[in-house]
Amino acid sequence: MAQRILIVEDNKDNRQLLSQLLKYQGYAVLEATNGEDGIAMAKEHKPDLILMDIRLPVMDGLTAIKTLKHDPETKHIKIIAVTAFAMKGDREVILGIGADGYISKPIDTKELAEIVKNFTVE
Repeated sequence: MAQRILIVEDNKDNRQLLSQLLKYQGYAVLEATNGEDGIAMAKEHKPDLILMDIRLPVMDGLTAIKTLKHDPETKHIKIIAVTAFAMKGDREVILGIGADGYISKPIDTKELAEIVKNFTVE
């Protein structure tokens, strides 16, 4: 069975790009457009990895990451923040709240493939 990756991204173009890249690599992809739906899908589907945008409607990605990492049901799921927040110190803040990895936008597709591979190797 293919490993499942949940993409939580409100921008349709970014979501489609991530989805296509991951499906091409052989992953099963789930999608959510806001942090609240991302949490619900993570609880329901128990993905192997979550790619979480930070600036999201309804519930931002930072709050969603904190919520997932503090819930015994989902705290084991690896989360990579995928964000345009690329100022000095943003990476440390995002990793400090519980994200397991960080990718800045615009997305380098080769870098994304390698990072995802590193997080999904069994």
